[in-house]
Amino acid sequence: MSDHIVKSFDDELTQLNDAITRMGELSQTQLAGAIDALLLRDTAVAARVVREDFEVDELERELDARAVRVLALRQPIARDLRQVISALRIGIEFERICDFAANIAKRAIALNAHSPDEWINELAELGQLALRQLAQVVASFRERDANKALAVWAQDEAIDDTHTGIYRRLIDYMKTEPARVHIGTHMLFIAKNIERIGDHATNIAESVHYLVTGETITGPRPKGDKSSLDLVAEGP
Repeated sequence: MSDHIVKSFDDELTQLNDAITRMGELSQTQLAGAIDALLLRDTAVAARVVREDFEVDELERELDARAVRVLALRQPIARDLRQVISALRIGIEFERICDFAANIAKRAIALNAHSPDEWINELAELGQLALRQLAQVVASFRERDANKALAVWAQDEAIDDTHTGIYRRLIDYMKTEPARVHIGTHMLFIAKNIERIGDHATNIAESVHYLVTGETITGPRPKGDKSSLDLVAEGP
């Protein structure tokens, strides 16, 4: 293989890496903006998060096309193949994270001044957990650090546990007064969106670990979300 072909291939892999890094940075910006919009009750910030979601969608489409081109024309093997496959997987995960951030921003606009401060603060704290997890997984990809990726994978239970507590208390909050149901439903969706962001960050951690080591993380993923197991109380 000529030096020119090798350099061209290396350039294409670098471009894939740069696109993933950019998507990771945007996902952090989008989630941080959604949390700020919620905490500050800032409709303008929320609208910006919703409006800028298209940029990540466009990046994901470009990444997908570039990765398919590399697979078709270069037929990579070993670590190079892992890099392309991981790029495809991780790009999808970042795109979904930004979708959830936009959803949170939309709910923040709907809530605006109509939700109690204590609940907004709790949701923002849950969001900060997810934001820290997201920052760590972006760093694990940038640094090609399998141990950092494994640490992110192990942290998902903390977000799940916090989400379950918020879910159960929100249900009790809505039970006490029918007028609270509308507000409570928006907050339930926000909490679930944040919990799902944690799941996608964990998926990225698994892909980073595979990219670096060539091995899939084995064993059950730590899970703490028990909300789906809660029984529906029977009426009188």
